Amino acid sequence: MATILPIIQIALSVILVAGILLQNRSAGIGALGGSDSVDAGFGTRRGPEKTLFIATVVVAVLFIIVSFISFIAR
Repeated sequence: MATILPIIQIALSVILVAGILLQNRSAGIGALGGSDSVDAGFGTRRGPEKTLFIATVVVAVLFIIVSFISFIAR
C-alpha cells in the first residue's frame, strides 16, 4: 500500500495539471479590467468545457484524499 500511493499521487497530479492547463483562458486576468464586453469571462460553462471543469474538480478531490491517506499511512 505504501508503494502504490505515491504512484497514484503522481498520476493524479499529472492529470490535474493537464486538466487545469486545458481550461478556457479567455476568463483570465485580462477579463478583469480592459474588456470590451461587460460580462466577458462570466458566462456559464457548457458542453465539453463543463465536463472538463467537473473532471478537474473530481481529480483535485481525489488528489486531496490520496494525499491525506498517504499522510496517515506513514
